[in-house]
Amino acid sequence: MASYDVIIVGAGPAGLTAATYLGRFRRKVLILDGGSSRASWIPESHNTPGFPHGVGGDALLSRMSEQASLYGAERRSARALTLVRAADGFALSVCAARSELATVRGRFVLLATGVVDRLPDLANIETAIRMARVRICPICDAYEAIDQRIAVLGDGDLGAREAAFLTTYSPRVTLLHLGPASTLSDLSALRTHGIEVLLVELSQVSVGAGSVVVKSPDQELRIFDCLYLALGCEMKSRLAMQWGAAHDNEGDLVVNSHQETSIDGVYAAGDVVRGLNQIAVATAEAAIAATDIHKRLRSLGV
Repeated sequence: MASYDVIIVGAGPAGLTAATYLGRFRRKVLILDGGSSRASWIPESHNTPGFPHGVGGDALLSRMSEQASLYGAERRSARALTLVRAADGFALSVCAARSELATVRGRFVLLATGVVDRLPDLANIETAIRMARVRICPICDAYEAIDQRIAVLGDGDLGAREAAFLTTYSPRVTLLHLGPASTLSDLSALRTHGIEVLLVELSQVSVGAGSVVVKSPDQELRIFDCLYLALGCEMKSRLAMQWGAAHDNEGDLVVNSHQETSIDGVYAAGDVVRGLNQIAVATAEAAIAATDIHKRLRSLGV
């Protein structure tokens, strides 16, 4: 049975940053890569530090993966299924390609599993995200939508909050609300921000190569330059939660100042932790977690 100082679950910005730090601390590290990172959808990020002219998600992940590999991190395409306490840390059962099962051991575990965005059932939605016609994070890229005709698709107050936030960048913001107006708690606040509210059904919305189109029941067309999704996301915190880790009502893991969860020896960083879902934040949390793990390994004489 393979044994490591640290097992990192997740191969996005947080997981890869932690692997680089731990590799430079001369630790034996295994990264479990369970599939495509959310960051791979980024067409071009302009708020990632060190890339003033922008960087695509795939390019960024490739460079971060190369960096982690340079310092000895081992990477395996596999999903972690269970986490149990073992004599010298933890044992994880993992499922690799072709449903092969295996067990790996690690003295410490870092969860960098991220989140899954709730996507509407629209044709070619993932392609539209990669083309920046459909967007997910206004903090990341609303600057690129300055003065555009912006639509926000939501089914509750999250959509209202994002629409209000986007008025920083454009006076032409429309909330496409799925459901009755009664599910919005404060319509007056939307009007104060100059936000138009359209009650729509998903079948009225379509995304093309050049625009977003909303067709009213009487066939009137409304055209928008981009569509922001405000439908929330699901935390990939199952491993820790099934073992009793503290979390909030949304499933975000609660951690201490060193990024350790309520389970001794299990850390978490990135979008799976409550806070701002940003690459810069994820990498910072990963650095904090990796450094604390290294210190604890030293205290154990490892």
